[in-house]
Amino acid sequence: MRQRKATLRARVNGNLWLRFTAGGLSSYSGLELFQRFLRGIDFSARLRRHLGECMPAGDFSSVALVRLLIALVIIGGRRLRHLQYLAGDPIVLRFAALTVLPSARTVGRWLTRCTASVRYALASLTAEIVADAVRPLHLKRLTVDIDGTVCSTGLKVQRARRGYNPHHRKVPSFYPITAFLAQTGHILRVKNRSGNVHDGKASMDFFRLVVAQIRTTLGNVPLEFRLDGAFFRRDILTWLESRAEYAIKVPFWHWVGLKALIEQRRRWTWVGPNLQAFESKVWLQPWQRRERVVIYRKKVWHKSPKNYQLDLFDPSNGHWEYSAIATNKTIDMRALWLFMAGRGAHEKALAELKTGLAFDSIPSMNYAANSAWQILVVLAHNLITNFQIATRATRRRRTPKATAIFDLKSIRSLRYELFNRAGILQRPNGRATLTLSKNLPTRRLFETIADKLAAAA
Repeated sequence: MRQRKATLRARVNGNLWLRFTAGGLSSYSGLELFQRFLRGIDFSARLRRHLGECMPAGDFSSVALVRLLIALVIIGGRRLRHLQYLAGDPIVLRFAALTVLPSARTVGRWLTRCTASVRYALASLTAEIVADAVRPLHLKRLTVDIDGTVCSTGLKVQRARRGYNPHHRKVPSFYPITAFLAQTGHILRVKNRSGNVHDGKASMDFFRLVVAQIRTTLGNVPLEFRLDGAFFRRDILTWLESRAEYAIKVPFWHWVGLKALIEQRRRWTWVGPNLQAFESKVWLQPWQRRERVVIYRKKVWHKSPKNYQLDLFDPSNGHWEYSAIATNKTIDMRALWLFMAGRGAHEKALAELKTGLAFDSIPSMNYAANSAWQILVVLAHNLITNFQIATRATRRRRTPKATAIFDLKSIRSLRYELFNRAGILQRPNGRATLTLSKNLPTRRLFETIADKLAAAA
């Protein structure tokens, strides 16, 4: 039914007066539902068990500080100094189980005391959180994407180096490496590194840690890895060959001989729109091994960036972009192309970590503090993923790209719809009650999540 315009308008004659009160007002009511989820998985007790004797000492307990930092990144804080804007918020205090919030300097000093043993304990807890969500799914195989990402730092940050930063080559940076579980969207593991570290040369220990973590928490489920060209190395290929299936982008190095194969090729097979391919058993002479390599070319109507492809091949018959994949999988060329295209989900997850959860923030000059911050951000990401799977995520149709089987919302959407909702904490008749504005979609969302958490308890 249409309404009269006069009933839709409201007059605004002046500015509102500002008044600040300690009357239980909160801007983050959705944290109450997230706290119920953490209570259901016994998060604090598990965190205390993992930290054990390595728990950093201080006036504030490590469990409270971890919960506070998780709350900070979830609601949108990017710096430790942003803690001062949460002082007096009753829901944040309740979430961290504190009566007063610590200062940014106190939290910073606690982060610097997160030695290697503390970071290992936090990584073990993260692995356990991931296993909680993955184990009930009974997946037939796990698809793992491994890649590094650049986090620019200041000039005086410990162990920051100039290196593989494509946009700011002279800026010191970290180059953390992450392992991403494609089926669920979890980050399996993260390891901070200096910015001058090459992915392939320094990744073997990380591969061993990831596989050991999966075997310990998820058993002997079959594994498959998707990797970019930086990991095309003899030691990685040899190590993966007996442990997992793999698909690795192949660089067009001269000694690999891909250019000669392409120039000699006369017949290509169409495997998709504007996409042709052929495969070959390539003998890699310096490595003394033979690899199945599938070479693709995609028809485009623009020149490649910096004319790199045009320098390699004759563009007289149009523009083609070439790529090659080495694999020990037995799938056909079209399925391999789609499977490799699924790596884009990892890039989106890294973007979510950096823009949504402050993964690329540098809270301290200390290397241990910055490394612990990255692990805590990954822990927050995985907890949010588990929270969605447990309360509101819907199943997606499976695709050959081997991407997420759940439809997960971004952290920005979750903040707008759930976490950053205003409310007031009151005690009518002596019972703590959270009161929110009367909005039907918000009420439905909160009540649905609350009911699912109560049913799972």
